[in-house]
Amino acid sequence: MDLGLRGKVALVAGSSRGLGRAVAEELAREKCALVLCSRNADEISNVAREIASNIGGDTLPVPANLSDPDDIVRLLRTAQDRFGRIDVLVTNTGGPPAGTFESHSPQAWHDAIAQNLESVLNLVRGVLPQMKQRQWGRIVNITSIAVKQPVDGLILSNSVRAAVTGFARTLANEVARDGITVNNVMPGYTRTERLVHLAEHNAQSRGVEVDEAYATWEREIPMGRLGEPEELAALVAFLASSRAAYITGTSIPVDGGWIRALV
Repeated sequence: MDLGLRGKVALVAGSSRGLGRAVAEELAREKCALVLCSRNADEISNVAREIASNIGGDTLPVPANLSDPDDIVRLLRTAQDRFGRIDVLVTNTGGPPAGTFESHSPQAWHDAIAQNLESVLNLVRGVLPQMKQRQWGRIVNITSIAVKQPVDGLILSNSVRAAVTGFARTLANEVARDGITVNNVMPGYTRTERLVHLAEHNAQSRGVEVDEAYATWEREIPMGRLGEPEELAALVAFLASSRAAYITGTSIPVDGGWIRALV
């Protein structure tokens, strides 16, 4: 299937590893030019070189801390200078720490909001005017199954990612007539470094081995296994495509059936 992405310019946030990297690789296969960002300059430069070498295409690595609005301005200015536009924005940041409400300080809440909500607002604010001018754009936010079915011990993620969902659903209506779609993908338990940290936290809090933490999740998932980053990346690429022009305002789980809700 030709997704109609050849020659589009995609900015993939948090793309040095995990879900972000998988999305970047999938979009490279669809012949997008890529703007890649991560806090670690060496990591993101290595990823850009590997994608260009193994898959092909034009890649621009930009070290940036997405919790810092000034870094986002610099990121977008660098992308503008190189490519002249952003057609596809994929927002993605690492999840906030696990823990209960009483275990998190006010600073932890401030950091989670800056990292997981304000970064989305600032990235969208930066790309939206040109998307509206061109009457074409795709915004895809990587959130979490926690916005549909809250996960115990993840109160920061449950709260802040839900705010992103409310923002995206409202924005989708505001920009629909401008040829811009806004959608969210909700990864379930997926084999990433983030899941390793959650498994270690859960094992410690329950007094069990890490393998048992993984086994518990697998028992809860109807497919009986963890997800792979590439499986989520395929959905993101479709939502970013011309084929998905009539899909907007949605939140789609990629979770092996873990969410039990009807809709």
